This record gives sequence, structure tokens and C-alpha cells, in this order.
Amino acid sequence: MAKRNIVVIGGSSGSFEVFKRIVRGLPKDLDASIFIVWHMAPNVRGVLPRVLNDHGPLSAVEARDGEAIERSRIYVARPDHHLVIDDGHVRVSRGPKENRFRPAVDPLFRSAAYSYGPRVIGVVTSGSLDDGSSGLWEIKKRGGVAIVQDPREAETPSMPENAIEAVGPEHIVRSDEIAKWIVRLSQEDVHEEVNVGSADDELTKGEIRIATEDNALLQGVFQKGELTPYTCPECSGVLTKLKEGNRIRFRCHTGHAFSADSLLTALTQNIEDSLWSAIRGVDESILLLNHLGDHFAEVNNGKVAARFFQKAQEALARNERIRRIVLDHELLSADMIREESSDLPTNGSEVESLPAAG
Repeated sequence: MAKRNIVVIGGSSGSFEVFKRIVRGLPKDLDASIFIVWHMAPNVRGVLPRVLNDHGPLSAVEARDGEAIERSRIYVARPDHHLVIDDGHVRVSRGPKENRFRPAVDPLFRSAAYSYGPRVIGVVTSGSLDDGSSGLWEIKKRGGVAIVQDPREAETPSMPENAIEAVGPEHIVRSDEIAKWIVRLSQEDVHEEVNVGSADDELTKGEIRIATEDNALLQGVFQKGELTPYTCPECSGVLTKLKEGNRIRFRCHTGHAFSADSLLTALTQNIEDSLWSAIRGVDESILLLNHLGDHFAEVNNGKVAARFFQKAQEALARNERIRRIVLDHELLSADMIREESSDLPTNGSEVESLPAAG
């Protein structure tokens, strides 16, 4: 009978120490394969495998595309590459970013759930926003087991908190207890695979293909959900809304994917970027207006020169207004809003909403 021998772990800020604690508690003869995605800068090469080899008995390697999966081995996602499991092999790709990350946790979790169903143990550790929640939901839906680091001890609790809210994991534990649970669960026999329905199966398979560099448009993204008025913060493509239980997420026709929280954060970040771009443009117009004013002054055309200088002053005044807007602009996330809402009155009559556009 099959065992739970596929362990997928995802984390971001604050997870480096957690990963070391996990591998330190694993036995050398662990009858399972472990896969780790850690949000990292594209230029951070080979750091995590070296550290894990120094802190635990299992061999940790940077994943290579196409290699066969071995037991008692740790596969770490390469910087700027998704890590996906496919039919007993590791896939490494530069598919579209998910939740603005590559590697992202969701593609790994999603592919593990699709290929191995109830044999999967999914682990979410410290990190910001909610990458991993969608993939952990897929693991749970297909009969796997979900473990989440206790957010009360996580350095950055957002990823664990969102995973708990989205999935309802079987185990919420301290970081120094995660290895114990992996060992215990990996020794359990698993039941037959869960039937999730053909439509869900096709959606998951299509999203895995997108992560491994297949054309998202040809995967029929528009037919998988509901078209929205939102545009992709990465490429400005149209976003389709996808539903997972009581959660929604988004994917564009070029393949970028977002949770609702990561989309909100990305959109508000883009607003700030656009405002700074506007300030730069107005700065350039001020410089050019003054340059032209100097030119006309030098050729003794004072009337025209004065007009150029006047326009430069008007542009400067507008620029100050834009600068004030960008300095007052707020980067938003669902976690931030939830935290702020705890200080607001709970009487619904005191909450007002803006009228819908149009």
C-alpha cells in the first residue's frame, strides 16, 4: 500500500531558520522525497542546498530539469525558476510568475497534488501575503495532509495565517515540531485517490502546463473562469477570475497568476510606480521649458522666454501636487486591512461604501 512519501514545503521571509530546523529533525533513512520552494532573489545561487546539507542528514540539491525523483533526498527550487513535479520527475521552468514570485509555492503544491493525491504532505511556513494557500487547498482537496507553522511563532505570519484561513489544515504546529509530523505522516498508509471532477482536473492540469512554459492562451484560460475588468500588473493582459471553494484568484491570458491579496498589493504598487513616472515626466518638461526659455532669452526674445519660464513654474506647481499624492499613497494588502479593521466599530450601519461606477 502507498505511503505519504511526497513532502512539499513552501516559505518566504522568516523561513530560512525554519527550513534548518526541519531538516535537522529528519532521519537519514526517511522514506520520502522533499521539495522546497523559498522566495529568493534571482541572483541567490545555491545558498539553501548548502545550508541544508550542513544542518541535516539528507542530501539537498538544487533541482535539475528532468531528473528522476529519489527517496531520502531534498530538491530545492532554483532561483528565478518554478519547481514542478511531473510523473516521477522534477521539472524546472521559467513559466509566468505567480503571486509575483518565481519560484512560487503554488505551482509546486498544485503539481504534487495532481500527480500524487493523498500521498502528499504540504507544509506552509513563515512568509508574507498568501502564496501557497491555493496549492495547499489543492493538496487537501485531493486527499493529502496540510501542515502549517503556528503563526504565533512565525517571524512573518501572513502565509501561515492565510493558509489556515483558506484550508483548515490538520496540523498547526511550531517549527521545531514540523519534522516530527513529517516522519509520522510519512509512515501512514494512504487511501484511494479522491475524485475531484473532470472540470477541476482540467483546470489544474492546465495551470501546471502554464507553469512549465506552455502557452496559457492555448490552455483556454478565458474559458476556465469569469472575465474581469482588471488588468494584469505584470503584462496588462485581461485577468480571468477563478474560484476555489470560497476563495477567488486570478490568471491572465499570458499566464501570470494572482491571489486576491497579491493582486491588491501589486495594483497599489503599480499606482505608486505610475505616479513616480508622472513626476519624472513633469520634471523633464520643466527642464526643457527652462532650457527653451534660456535659449529665447539669449536671442533677445524676452517675451517668448518669459512665457516658457511661466509654463515651467506652472508645471512645477502641478508636480508638487502629484508629489504630495504619491507621498500620501498607501500600499495595501488584505492582511493590513484586516488588521486595521479590528480597531473599527462593528455596527454595520457605521460602514459606508462608495457607489459602483456607472
